[in-house]
Amino acid sequence: MQTLTTIDAVRDAVRAARSRGERVALVPTMGALHDGHLALVDAAHEHADLVIVSIFVNPMQFGPREDLSRYPRDLDADRARLAVAGVAVVFAPTADEMYPSGAASPTIVTAGHLGMVLEGRSRPGHYDGVLTVVSKLLHIVGPDVACFGEKDAQQLFLVRRMAHDLDMPVEIVGVPTVRDADGLALSSRNRFLSDHDRRTALELSRALEAAGSSADRGVEAMIAAAQGVIQSNTGVQLDYLAVVDPTTFAFVGEAHHGPVQVLVAARVGDVRLIDNATYAIP
Repeated sequence: MQTLTTIDAVRDAVRAARSRGERVALVPTMGALHDGHLALVDAAHEHADLVIVSIFVNPMQFGPREDLSRYPRDLDADRARLAVAGVAVVFAPTADEMYPSGAASPTIVTAGHLGMVLEGRSRPGHYDGVLTVVSKLLHIVGPDVACFGEKDAQQLFLVRRMAHDLDMPVEIVGVPTVRDADGLALSSRNRFLSDHDRRTALELSRALEAAGSSADRGVEAMIAAAQGVIQSNTGVQLDYLAVVDPTTFAFVGEAHHGPVQVLVAARVGDVRLIDNATYAIP
């Protein structure tokens, strides 16, 4: 397995693969890898011959009061896991390599209105930073396929929309959320949860399950059921709970029928977590 740190080196590796007639897949990550990331790698192997995993903690997507300096980093452990998973190339650039003009470069990709609601309302500028770095990675690697987790549903929607709107010749593949046996969605930030807070964090997946159990009674019943679970535990500080149309990401009303996505974000202790689930309202 190669670990490459420059854009030129990655492009050379892709050119060599193309010369062999190989398809290329990209898995963008910020490192601190867990089984959810490895599920992305497995999906990438199903779609391509050469799998490239990028590891880059992107400063553009962190706000001034967020956990950029605290975000977990362990490149050696990540490389070991990826070698076992059959990854051929790890792209681990520095911030200077990715942003030679600085992370405050005036050239960005904006998420528009949808980047200012839900996660975007709580984390202003977050999705502009995400779309900018993903756009750069897609242009650097030029993959046939790029794999993203469904746990961040808003991110996946925005990346797909960007690829479509900017005519990027790449297939964006969504990979289902990986959960521990007790239902907690895997996240690199879970390692910061105390044992007590980890048990408390299960209220998020339980809230989603409660919403799903109430789907036959409509959107308002789904929200009420999920809120009831969250409000029963004072250890969960709810940020938002929303029901959206997965095809448009617009908020749905009581008259809606068909698929919906229930989105939740909350703080447990000092760790902010997100989760979602898809159901159908008959």
